[in-house]
Amino acid sequence: MQTKITHLTSAHPRYDTRIFIKMCSSLAKIENYKVSLVVADGKGDESKNDVDIVDIGAKSGGRISRMTTTVKKVYEKAKELNSDIYHLHDPELIPIGLKLKKLGAKVIFDAHEDLPKQILGKHYLNRFTKTILSKSVSFYEKYSLRKFDYIITATPYIRDKFLKINTNSEDINNFPILDELLSDVEYKNRKNQICYIGALTQERGIKEIVKSMEYDLDTSLVIAGKFFDKNIEDEVKNYKGWEKVDFKGFVGRDEVKKILENSKIGLVTLYPIINYLDALPVKMFEYMASGVPVVSSDIELWKDIVNYTKCGLCVNPLEPKEIAKAIEYILTNSKEAEKMGQNGKKAVIEKYNWGVEENKLFNVYELVLKN
Repeated sequence: MQTKITHLTSAHPRYDTRIFIKMCSSLAKIENYKVSLVVADGKGDESKNDVDIVDIGAKSGGRISRMTTTVKKVYEKAKELNSDIYHLHDPELIPIGLKLKKLGAKVIFDAHEDLPKQILGKHYLNRFTKTILSKSVSFYEKYSLRKFDYIITATPYIRDKFLKINTNSEDINNFPILDELLSDVEYKNRKNQICYIGALTQERGIKEIVKSMEYDLDTSLVIAGKFFDKNIEDEVKNYKGWEKVDFKGFVGRDEVKKILENSKIGLVTLYPIINYLDALPVKMFEYMASGVPVVSSDIELWKDIVNYTKCGLCVNPLEPKEIAKAIEYILTNSKEAEKMGQNGKKAVIEKYNWGVEENKLFNVYELVLKN
């Protein structure tokens, strides 16, 4: 007898790396699991990687509309699919998770981030509003999530928080899929380029990264990602350092692999804001998987990983000159740089990979079904 599993999202894209590429595609490999993914993008239904993607139509309006109209449509589709387990990926779906529990289904909530802490980092909210909203969300989490069958989190820190609410909590980290990014390209054969891959925002350090190129560095900077603020995009493109930038825009996973195989350094210099202090940056582990030395923010959690694995250098992400010095050191010490790349790759093969996390995911589902 098949177990029907449905993942629900009202906000994420259909091919989201954590939701679709990793979780849904992994679960679909289990012989008696029938996996569906409900999305809201207006691109229609399809079947991919043995996962049935069900589209409820494109999101309309702003955030309020998404949290009301779109969420209602997700709930109606979830009921129609009549699944054994529902796996929710957005905080706004928690209320429908409670409804699905009342209908007799098993429900898993996936906390991609620490929402109350993330709210405190919203620069467009004043301090009073942020504090009230954060405390309200924290109270609602404690009230509702203890009723769910399992809580999955994206980091050990978030798991430890939820263990106080629901003892059925497990961290499943966004580590790389080994077969996807592992590279055998020797360090000496790589191009004289460094790279940054990811969202292009001020908090993720795009200004300082480009400014670091204004120092006398004999390299080019490949940037792959999407700007989310036109004003920041215009500002950054007027920096002198932009002359050394090869801007790719948003690229697919195959192009990401090519960029990494040709790069000598990967930058992950996010600001030390509250949102990132306990986060595990996926890109850092992807750089490591490709044998690329890392220049990372000196956030304590990240420093522990970089220093323990000896895969790169840590810097103050707010100081372009310090970023430039780290880049110069790695580029001018090729043997040490090659060793950094090998160390990072070894650490991913042994520990920081999706295969390890996939087994934890399978175990969670087995426990949910048994209980």
